Amino acid sequence: MSYFVSGENTDRVVLNESDPIKSVLQNVRMILQTRQGTIPLYRNFGLPMKFLDKPAAIAKPLLIAEIREAISEFEPRAEILNVSFKEDEAGRLIPVVEIEVKV
Repeated sequence: MSYFVSGENTDRVVLNESDPIKSVLQNVRMILQTRQGTIPLYRNFGLPMKFLDKPAAIAKPLLIAEIREAISEFEPRAEILNVSFKEDEAGRLIPVVEIEVKV
């Protein structure tokens, strides 16, 4: 079964989540929403944001690569099936990642 995780989700973080599927989905959402270098003592967590200030045609492939790398490193229980994008009214790219949970 596949699940969709968006970079715009504002769900509350549940510490010590006991449901493995919810835990994986929450972890992927946290990866998508975290800028690398902003977590003290865990500076490599998140996305490097090399895609910022690039035209959409260049930013999308960079962002896809960053998402794939970060999820494979920080949440190996998630297998990425697809990465797509939505744009908000300000023109910002919002990643939507389709994953399969391996538990």
